[in-house]
Amino acid sequence: MIRLEGLSAVLGGQPVLDQVSLDLAPGSITGLVGESGSGKSMTALAIMGLLPPGTRATGRVMLDRRNLLDLPEPEMCRIRGRRIGMIFQEPMTALNPLMPIGDQVAEALRLHGGLDRTAALALARERLDRVGLPAPRFPLTLYPHELSGGQRQRVAIAMAIALRPGLLIADEPTTALDVTTQARILDLLKTLAREDGMALLLITHDLAVVAGMADRVAVMQGGRIVESGPAEAVFRQRRHPYTRQLIAASGYRPARNPRPVPPPLLEVREAVRDYRLPQGGLRALDRVSLTVGRGESVGLVGESGCGKSTLARVILGLDPLQAGQIRLDGQDVTAGRRMPRSLRARMQVVFQDPFGSFDPRWRVERLLAEPFHLTGRPPDWRDRVGAALEEVGLQPTDARRFIHEFSGGQRQRLAIARALIIRPALIVLDEAVSALDVRVRAQVLDLLARLQADHGLSYLFISHDLSVVRGMADRVLVMQAGRIVEEGPPEQVIGAPRHPQTQALVAAMPVIPAEWV
Repeated sequence: MIRLEGLSAVLGGQPVLDQVSLDLAPGSITGLVGESGSGKSMTALAIMGLLPPGTRATGRVMLDRRNLLDLPEPEMCRIRGRRIGMIFQEPMTALNPLMPIGDQVAEALRLHGGLDRTAALALARERLDRVGLPAPRFPLTLYPHELSGGQRQRVAIAMAIALRPGLLIADEPTTALDVTTQARILDLLKTLAREDGMALLLITHDLAVVAGMADRVAVMQGGRIVESGPAEAVFRQRRHPYTRQLIAASGYRPARNPRPVPPPLLEVREAVRDYRLPQGGLRALDRVSLTVGRGESVGLVGESGCGKSTLARVILGLDPLQAGQIRLDGQDVTAGRRMPRSLRARMQVVFQDPFGSFDPRWRVERLLAEPFHLTGRPPDWRDRVGAALEEVGLQPTDARRFIHEFSGGQRQRLAIARALIIRPALIVLDEAVSALDVRVRAQVLDLLARLQADHGLSYLFISHDLSVVRGMADRVLVMQAGRIVEEGPPEQVIGAPRHPQTQALVAAMPVIPAEWV
């Protein structure tokens, strides 16, 4: 359908793509894998004619015997959407918050198909039905904020396939989704590719997803494709050292030794959290009880909307409870009650998106020193910032830089350093590694394990990635509809699940076939 021949690109004097060659055939699924910064998304942007300003591209991107790199922008506008569709990683930023979903799907049909609004909306209804958002439950008048993450991703897919393009590019389409939603989205993409004869370019850092989806795999490093071929052959043969490193990191688990149950640090007792919504009340937490011991890692898993993040917020004192109690070190920390700053300093949090949790106007030294407002800024605070940076594998000189000057993995290290700087007893990690590629994720998990051993930290590890939780947690809790439905050691909960919800999560977890590795 489309062929890349010797595609190269230079941005700011630095090569970002180097002689990339790739064939994307109708009806086939090609997985493009590699670390952050390897050139995966730049390859997609080159195909779409959306490279950043100032980028100089050479080589050929051949479609219908025409080189897309030579076409003027008006001609590329006619190709985007009609011949090539693209699904972006974060649908909330790709969708217009001010437009109903029906109009957003109909937009491409009106621009490229010349349809009037009535006809375009009728076809938009059909496309939304096809991606699993049927009427009347999902009317065309809904706005993006009224949908879950998985539902928004389905709207983005409906937009991308509205005109049945020959090539569909999916750039990390399931990174932030829980495993069951991810499985449904991946099944949908596979079905669309097979039924419509589309070429699907699946860009991801998750090798298990690629193993279950792709006909062919291309491995990128430093802007080059270092290995490619049929998926099974690439996984079995692993000719290039970089491929071997990625596959080894995808099955990574920090070494954890069994230990006796420690005394409790955090206790949540019969927690109830209700929300008032226009359509009625919602019970987000339904008599939830749990403990986290001193020096213990507890994993919390479940589908989107099950109450994981609400539980994190009430533990951190950011949301009130309607009933129940939360105690840290034997003292009440329930929101709305007076809490000494010294006690609040015993808890810190690391968020999923570190870039969004840092003020981009501040230098790193000020960002990392922010928790000192709970304890008072000591005279040697700059030395402690430098020590915290070294502890997470960065340099003290990084304190003078801004957050945009770091990679995703480095930003996550900075978020961990900020949480550590006042030496808390408990760190809540809310999807802290879900957006990281496999090698950076392995490094961050190693770092967390080492810091826990050094400082006796307790972790509440919230994640939708069961493979990560299995490696990090001493105990695993499974949530469904605001309740804890199963609890136990990871080898029991994930290895031999008893509750139907846990069984569904484990069944949906992507894995590389054992015979391939």
